[in-house]
Amino acid sequence: MKLIGIAGWSGSGKTTLIVRLLPILTARGLTVSTVKHAHHGFDVDKPGKDSYEHRLAGATEVMVGSSVRWALMHEYRGEEEASLDRLLRHMSPVDLVLAEGFKSEPHDRIEVRRGGEGEALWRRDRRVVALATDDPAREGDVPVPVLPLEDAEAIADFILGHLGIVPHR
Repeated sequence: MKLIGIAGWSGSGKTTLIVRLLPILTARGLTVSTVKHAHHGFDVDKPGKDSYEHRLAGATEVMVGSSVRWALMHEYRGEEEASLDRLLRHMSPVDLVLAEGFKSEPHDRIEVRRGGEGEALWRRDRRVVALATDDPAREGDVPVPVLPLEDAEAIADFILGHLGIVPHR
């Protein structure tokens, strides 16, 4: 599976960009999955649900399946947080994975910057291969391609070219 990260500070537009990229990439015939690094303590389960009660009672993993989807929840129970590579091993093979966050993992990434806020990741992170921004002039001399944040088609083109993916359409 090919992977590209979408990184940036909170509120920069990472999720918005991914949501705009997905229909473009899938319309080109690609299978695409996403993986997102979440804050501590997030939960997809709810108190009162059987799966929640199973985890609360001590299950390391709980899988829930229905006619439309399945989900696997894994409790660390004292073990280290899983690396991106370990998480990807649980996913079905696809043409492309978009990874949101995971700034400390060793993969190429596109930095999303809106309004020039926060420290520019590209200044210290050599894994940033492009910058998607709403104001290229504010960034100054950037050593990677600068893409207009609002042009998801151009960003999709960059991703496919960078990773050497040929659309299936």
